[in-house]
Amino acid sequence: MRPQKAKENIMTSSIKNALLAAAALLALPGAGAAAETAAVSAGFVTPAAPTRASLPDRDLPNLGRDKHGLPFYHPKQVRRMVRTTAYTHSESDHRRYGAKSAAGTLLQYNEQVRSAAADWSVYPLGTKFKIKGEPYTYVVDDYGSALVGTGTIDIYQPSRALMRQWGTRIVEIEVIEWGSSRKSLETLAQRQRYRHCNNMYASLRQQNSAKARTK
Repeated sequence: MRPQKAKENIMTSSIKNALLAAAALLALPGAGAAAETAAVSAGFVTPAAPTRASLPDRDLPNLGRDKHGLPFYHPKQVRRMVRTTAYTHSESDHRRYGAKSAAGTLLQYNEQVRSAAADWSVYPLGTKFKIKGEPYTYVVDDYGSALVGTGTIDIYQPSRALMRQWGTRIVEIEVIEWGSSRKSLETLAQRQRYRHCNNMYASLRQQNSAKARTK
C-alpha cells in the first residue's frame, strides 16, 4: 500500500473513532440530547451537538490523542471537538481555595463570561472560547491535576446541582483568543513543588524551545 493511501485510511479511521466517542458520551445519562440548537431549561443552556467541522483538519499535523481517546489539535485549528466535565467551588478538593481560580481571581459565572479549567500547556491562562449552542464566552483561569496531559476542559458551575446537570459532555468549541504562555509560566514557576504544575511548566518550556528552534 502506498504511504499516502495508508495515511488517508488512518485519518478516516481516526475521524470515525472521534465521532463514535462523541456519540457515546452524548448518550450518557445527564449528558443532554444531541440537538442542533440550544435548549434552555431553568436557566441551563444545553450545548449543540458537535459538527464534522470540529474534527481534526487533515491538512494539519496529527498530534495524537489523549487518554480519553479525544484528539489533540494543532493550534491553528480553532474549532475543536472537546471532552468537558464540570466542577464547583464547594467540592472537597477545591474548598480550601473557595471561589478563587488558580489565577487568583474570583471564578466567573454570569451571562457574558464564565470560568473554565484546563491543562495550561494545551489551553494557556487567559484562553477564551465559545461552546457551540451557548451564548457565553469562557475564559481559562483555572487548572486541575486530573486535566493535565489531556485536552479535557472543566467547566465551572456555581452549584453542585448545575455541576451534576452538566456531567460529562463532548462539545464543539471555537477558540476566539489564545491565552498567554508567558503568564502561564510565570504563575506555574512558583508552584513547581506540585507535580501537576511542574508537568504543565515543563511542557510549556518544551513548547517554547521547539518554537525557538523553528525560527
